[in-house]
Amino acid sequence: MVRRLVLVLGDQLSDDLSALREGSKETDVVVMAEVRAETDYVAHHPKKIAFLFAAMRKHAERLRADGWEVRYTKLDDPENTHSIPGELLRAADATGATEAIGTEPGEFRLIAALEDGPLPTHLFPDDRFLCSHAEFEAWAEGRKELRMEWFYREMRRKTGLLMDADGKPEGDRWNYDHDNRKPAPDDVSDASAPMRFTPDETVEEVLALVKAQFGNRYGSLDDFWLGTEPGQARRALAHWVKHNLPKFGDFQDAMVTGEPYLYHAVLSIYMNAGLLGWREVCEAAVEAYRRGEAPINAVEGFVRQIIGWREYIRGVYFLEGPNYPQRNELGHDRNLPEFWWTGETDMRCVHEAVRATMDNAYAHHIQRLMVTGNFGLLAGLDPQQVSEWYLIVYADAYEWVEAPNVVGMSQFADGGVVASKPYVSSGAYIDRMSDHCQHCAYSVKTKVGKGACPFNLLYWHFLNRHRARFEDNPRMGNMYRTWDRMDAARRDAVIADAEAWLARMEAGERV
Repeated sequence: MVRRLVLVLGDQLSDDLSALREGSKETDVVVMAEVRAETDYVAHHPKKIAFLFAAMRKHAERLRADGWEVRYTKLDDPENTHSIPGELLRAADATGATEAIGTEPGEFRLIAALEDGPLPTHLFPDDRFLCSHAEFEAWAEGRKELRMEWFYREMRRKTGLLMDADGKPEGDRWNYDHDNRKPAPDDVSDASAPMRFTPDETVEEVLALVKAQFGNRYGSLDDFWLGTEPGQARRALAHWVKHNLPKFGDFQDAMVTGEPYLYHAVLSIYMNAGLLGWREVCEAAVEAYRRGEAPINAVEGFVRQIIGWREYIRGVYFLEGPNYPQRNELGHDRNLPEFWWTGETDMRCVHEAVRATMDNAYAHHIQRLMVTGNFGLLAGLDPQQVSEWYLIVYADAYEWVEAPNVVGMSQFADGGVVASKPYVSSGAYIDRMSDHCQHCAYSVKTKVGKGACPFNLLYWHFLNRHRARFEDNPRMGNMYRTWDRMDAARRDAVIADAEAWLARMEAGERV
């Protein structure tokens, strides 16, 4: 009898996994392991570790109930080698297996560890995604620009989601993003928080372990409410579709003080770990539209995030290769300020985003892109430090999704592979889309001098120092024309104030 090991990773908690389809319940052994190499390559938020360990333990039990033999290593097992290759080798010694199979990981780091490991391991494609590597490469070949919108339309045609019978997009429009930029509403009492789940015995055991082992890390383990099994994830999906999807489109870019979730789905943590699949998530939203329970702009915007942006970002990661996360085309090199870890800053928008992240291991996409991401780019923070921070702090972060979003979209460190221009803005955008400026120590209306919003100062500082690169960008010409129309003395004052502010930040002063 030939025995193989079937590796199942912590973000591969799907019943329909390619490695499981290729394996045999009669002869093969599933290997799952909680190891330090995965908890410590960056210092992950304790809520992320707790979520994954609890979900992994429950997935192992489901596999056993389905007839699989499972070797599961807990973190505190004294025999634990604390690496995935090490646990495969230990399982091989125990079972007599001479090879392993698995599903391709979502990080080049782990792919290399398995391919170079001591046990021969064959990795099958991760076909839980809509677009394969080969399909994305074929789409990208010969294109001068890899713009997501064109890729998204191909995925709509491929899936038939929100498509008419004659092959045209629903409502005769591909994209309703123009309708999805409403500022924060005055009353958000109808926004429903994500469905909460009371920790059961398995979760409580994991929480105790994580508190003991990782309790001193960035982020709070308190008030753990995440679902940790597919049934709970599906209930969370149904809850969001019923209560928040109708207004998600209108207010998906809005920010409200004290409202970390607003109308957002908070489903990416379940999807990226494998508890939900792209098809069931998209179809739930589309069915709500068909029933007349959600408007087209909300449903199309959500579908675009899943089969458009999510699939596109993964395609870019694997297309660009292992060195992509290290790119730094703008040469930014400032260290992360301490307030990124504490939230102790007078900038209300940054404070709100960082504190929500600390508490929840979550912030929605506009907080990530237009608050912390925007600030990082304007201030010239080292994109690798910024990228590592995002990988540490968010429960839905894995390198395949995090690196292109941060190195590419947020920090423009890839030189324009993902974004056609840097996503930078002054304080005016944050003021328009949030209520944060009303509660801020800085004045968003003040452009220079005492009390000026740092986003206002840093915006022009960024454009000025990178003029040679961006002034010919057709999407940025108006910005430079506005700058050039300013009085020279005013321009000098803005640059001087920005540099003084950055010096105070670098010196560790409260800013």
